[in-house]
Amino acid sequence: MFKTFNKKAGDVTHKWVIVDVADIPVGRASTFIATRLTGKYDPTFTPHMDSGDYVVVVNADKLVYRGDLESKKYYRHSGFPGSIKEKSAANVPLTEVLERAVKGMLPKNKLQPERMKRLRVFADENHDHTAQQPTPLVIPRAAAESRKETK
Repeated sequence: MFKTFNKKAGDVTHKWVIVDVADIPVGRASTFIATRLTGKYDPTFTPHMDSGDYVVVVNADKLVYRGDLESKKYYRHSGFPGSIKEKSAANVPLTEVLERAVKGMLPKNKLQPERMKRLRVFADENHDHTAQQPTPLVIPRAAAESRKETK
């Protein structure tokens, strides 16, 4: 008889990975990073346990944003009447655009803030986490993109 495996708190080990996002679209990079933060790539994924990795993102300023940065708007509201603030994505650094995209792809529950703390985004190749010896990962490109490059 088979039993469903449930991870315990002692079974969780957070790995350190480094992702180079140069010349990668924002959406493709953020879905890959959100999957690593949640731990859904792991066969022993348990939804109520925070078993994802620490993700170090480098070269965030070289991300590809497909779309109009002027028409993309970010809003924030304090809760008081008339206090809505609006910023266009053209006025926001690409590191923040990536962080907001990843946060939007994570589940909206108690684990989201802890997962976002494990995301470290750097504008260039220099980062502060060489002591953790992060494993380099490559974001897989879509088959359609690879066909375009060969033509």
